[in-house]
Amino acid sequence: MEGMSNIVKQVAKILTGIIFIYGIYIIVHGHLTPGGGFAGGVILAGAFILLILAYGSSALSLKKEVAGSSNTESIAILLVVILALMALLLGVKVFFSNFLPKGTAGELVSAGVIPLYNIFIGIEVAGAILTIFLALVIFKEESSQ
Repeated sequence: MEGMSNIVKQVAKILTGIIFIYGIYIIVHGHLTPGGGFAGGVILAGAFILLILAYGSSALSLKKEVAGSSNTESIAILLVVILALMALLLGVKVFFSNFLPKGTAGELVSAGVIPLYNIFIGIEVAGAILTIFLALVIFKEESSQ
């Protein structure tokens, strides 16, 4: 897959930063507003996909990217399970229990472990969607040769 024109590449650079920051905002504020880990993860993956579409697969070594995004996805889901098990280890006796202080309602740090779940799930979803996209691009390139 060839890259696009210089204008598209420059606009993609600018938009990717804005999209990435918006995805992080959606993940971090997921316990206060609509959104959260899944929606923010999709937005983060979209930022990376935009870069891949603008610069083309020849500018990136996509086989390494698939391994990296797959590893990121696996580590993030492992962290979610470890966080869920920590409640059992701390004596709460309920899997996925909220064991951190909840704080004041309506503030950014006000939901205990829920923002941490949002962050890890956002990373996992971004890695999964990026892995699927890269696998499709690599399959298309290998089948066209």
